[in-house]
Amino acid sequence: MRYALAVARAGHFGRAAEACAVSQPALSQQILALEQICGTALFDRGKAGVRLTPFGREFVALAEASVEAADKLNNFALGHGGRPDRPLRFGLIPTVAPYLLPKIFPALIADLPDMRFAISESRTETLLDGLEDGSIDIALIATEPPRTGPRLVSAPLFEDAFVLATQRGEASADPVSLTQIPPERILLLDEGHCFRDQAISACRLDDDRNSRTFAATSLSTIVQFVANGQGVTLLPEIAIDKEGSDPRIAIHRLDDPSAGRQLRLVWREATPYGRIFQQIAEIVRTTQHVESGEPA
Repeated sequence: MRYALAVARAGHFGRAAEACAVSQPALSQQILALEQICGTALFDRGKAGVRLTPFGREFVALAEASVEAADKLNNFALGHGGRPDRPLRFGLIPTVAPYLLPKIFPALIADLPDMRFAISESRTETLLDGLEDGSIDIALIATEPPRTGPRLVSAPLFEDAFVLATQRGEASADPVSLTQIPPERILLLDEGHCFRDQAISACRLDDDRNSRTFAATSLSTIVQFVANGQGVTLLPEIAIDKEGSDPRIAIHRLDDPSAGRQLRLVWREATPYGRIFQQIAEIVRTTQHVESGEPA
């Protein structure tokens, strides 16, 4: 049922398999087995994607209620002590994981020695889907949680300001005004990354996909293009130590103090682990304050 719900949300077997952290053949086999049990197809498969059949729509509506009830019962049974007896499934977005995780993970292990963690990295949409279908327990994201779907608890962590990365030697007086940068010089992540949307908003760009021939899958890739003089880019402040270490790169502060994002932890309200999740949020805040030299 979880696999069927994932396919219904994604409209695509490959993306559903990614969200469920299984191979596509394994997911497809389980869907076929489910359809054999039901005696009819749940999905219409076509070149344009996957759509629910009329029977499939009714099945998914019932399956959602069944899975949610099963999750509540499972959480009640396993969480009576306030801690899971399995690894805590912790997801982070790609523009946070490589920069923040090396700092906070040792602190989590030190402060919560009896906890085990299963760490994953996915885009915001996939993490929110994981919270909804129960495949992850807690997510670190950089956007407001949606108002649709299951009720989520949001614990703000800290503000992550944006900076401008240019090739060293490129004329630019600090603080930099983003409105003075030619839009065609600004390199962005590809679609689906919330940081791309935030950069477009901060730079007041039109998201004209046809006019942008460059889109990278990681900030590290973009920084290499910047280092070679092929454009400029925004970076989150937490990425400076790693991405700004290249001697060919110069980091510039911005004249707009609102250019940035707020990182937050989110989890389902209907969980028995809320207290431990709040503790994790406080560990992240404290660790970041120590690293940045700010007062806790």
